[in-house]
Amino acid sequence: MRILVCIKRVPAPGAKINLTGDAQAIDPTNLGFTISPHEECAVEEAVQQAEQHDGSVTVLTLGPAAAEEQLRSALAVGADAAFLMPTDGSAWDPMATARALTAGIGELETDGPFDLIFFGNESADSGGYQVGIRVARALGRPMVNGIKGVAVSNGVVTARRETATSNEVFELPLPAVLGIKEGINLPRYPTLKGRMAAKKKEVVSSIPEHRPGGPELIRLLTPPQQTTTTVILGTGPEAAPALVDVLEEAGIL
Repeated sequence: MRILVCIKRVPAPGAKINLTGDAQAIDPTNLGFTISPHEECAVEEAVQQAEQHDGSVTVLTLGPAAAEEQLRSALAVGADAAFLMPTDGSAWDPMATARALTAGIGELETDGPFDLIFFGNESADSGGYQVGIRVARALGRPMVNGIKGVAVSNGVVTARRETATSNEVFELPLPAVLGIKEGINLPRYPTLKGRMAAKKKEVVSSIPEHRPGGPELIRLLTPPQQTTTTVILGTGPEAAPALVDVLEEAGIL
């Protein structure tokens, strides 16, 4: 079984995001980067499936040259090969990204299609929910998003998706595309041996063609900072009347 996982380099969750002076990009100064959490689980799921079915895992990313770090992180936890489509670091809209990834996948499938292609449910930064679906449609393969369970048998992948009250179960013929959701598994930490092996593996590069066609970026905006105010009602017994007033205003009393 051959599995491909498309990953994305994103700012570390919880980091303070600053913008460049022209508000066209994120200022990476003093900013840590990681694999998008859904895609981190997708890598782990791919490695587990490859271990069960004597398969191989390839990771692919479209991003700046520095995204090689995220590819090597995936290699360190069990991926077998890595493929980088380097950009200048500027933002690519979902249509351009999907076109480039589809072309990159075509280069990797000269010996036949991957049995499974995993995407994250959505990226942690833009959260567009589009790229995986667009790629699957371009490849002419079935695709389901929001997956929290995967089982492969006899040329069919059974994918489970949670709903508010139960689960939905899909059976897709291979080859297929799945959008993996965080929580499907607990991603393993890379071992020292894994990190050392990842450093020795080759990361293959292929320059993508940028063909824009989606929304045009005007500027980025950061959400306004939320502030809270603490009011000391008093100390000791004299605070009791003020507390009663506050509870009455809140409709509790």
